[in-house]
Amino acid sequence: MEYTVKDILKLEVAPALGCTEPTAIALGAAAATSLLPSIPKNKIDSIELWLDPNIFKNGLAVAIPGTGGLSGLDLASAIGAVAGDPMLRMEVLVPITDDDVKFASKFVEDGKVKVNLLSDHRGLYVKTAIKSGQDCATSTIEVLHDNITTLELNGEQITNHPLLNNTNSKKDHNGNRKNRGNAAELEKSLKQITMSEIIALVDELDSEDLDFIEHGIKMNMALSNYGLENDCGLQVGATLKKLADKGLVSKDMIHNARVLTAAAGDARMSGARLPAMSSAGSGNHGLTAIIPVKAVADYIGAKRDDLCRAVGLSHIMTACIKAHTGRLAAICACSVAAGAGAAAGITRLLGGTSEQIGYAVENIIEDLAGVICDGAKNSCALKLDTAAGAAVQAALFALNGLNVKMTDGIVGERPEKTIRNIGIISSQGMVETDRVILKIMVDKIIK
Repeated sequence: MEYTVKDILKLEVAPALGCTEPTAIALGAAAATSLLPSIPKNKIDSIELWLDPNIFKNGLAVAIPGTGGLSGLDLASAIGAVAGDPMLRMEVLVPITDDDVKFASKFVEDGKVKVNLLSDHRGLYVKTAIKSGQDCATSTIEVLHDNITTLELNGEQITNHPLLNNTNSKKDHNGNRKNRGNAAELEKSLKQITMSEIIALVDELDSEDLDFIEHGIKMNMALSNYGLENDCGLQVGATLKKLADKGLVSKDMIHNARVLTAAAGDARMSGARLPAMSSAGSGNHGLTAIIPVKAVADYIGAKRDDLCRAVGLSHIMTACIKAHTGRLAAICACSVAAGAGAAAGITRLLGGTSEQIGYAVENIIEDLAGVICDGAKNSCALKLDTAAGAAVQAALFALNGLNVKMTDGIVGERPEKTIRNIGIISSQGMVETDRVILKIMVDKIIK
């Protein structure tokens, strides 16, 4: 494989504040606004968006962090335009204030944001045009949520700008610059990788990588703790915990994984102003890829490096499956892709062989392949709960000799083939399903 494990981590794993779809919209608006001549925020005249169906679907109803639970594609764009810092990429909304939210809300109420749904567009796409007086600035994001591919001011394309992917750089909120590679090429490479190569990549993780992975674990556990300590979203995690405290369900390894993962989903989906360490371009993927592995590690008293390597495997596996399913799709990849990543990581953590890791991945794909994505919202915590429990179960099944056979449904003769099959279902078989899901969601708004 031409890409190293460091390349995968740099491209696929990064902090994100808020759900990545409205955050991508906010980033596109902030990037476009930054091109305009120095103007006060109240001089922006209008914003127009063009969005692919899945960005539209996932950004429609989820809370935007720092807004007190407000949501909306138009509002995300307006907030990004008036207050976002595009150099922070997926943490673009860190600087916003209550006054910024009030101004952006009024901007939306006044009908100054137009949202266009590109119904037939395939793949992640966010185009933003912002007008101020005689000036018009545009930005385009493609493939990855923070992958800005074009910038234009008054019809002239800007080819040398620190926000553009071709400069191969980004900054985090501490001002540290990180190298960026080619996301599309990485995805092509990940489609060809074998299970043995995936597992071998984990051995390449050095101390710097392990520190970075540990930072992500702590980041996502902070969200989990917040969800348990506060009234967030549907309170799935807190309710599961209460059920165990009442003796209605058992406090076991699977239960712990479900509680901690769902609580983090409760916090994130309700707009908690805490970043998540994302995986394969999604904060919820990051929650599922990391927290169940951490829960199992705590349960068995695993060493820090063993935990971090297991989470590293989870990230890589998640990225590989997402390369097949597509960045956004009708399948809930928080369940299927990140769930499979967690199952792989847990199996390794529990001493499983390479063969058993493959079995665990196949077990959970066969189990959760039919879970649909009906947009980002509070109830995503229910799906994270399911995925976390299924990940631990899939690993335990594999370790105890249970593995689905290639005679069963979409399961292939090898884990790699099973992964390709779920990719075919997602990218080809469920295109119409995705349209129907979106139509149902849009019809609710119209009514």
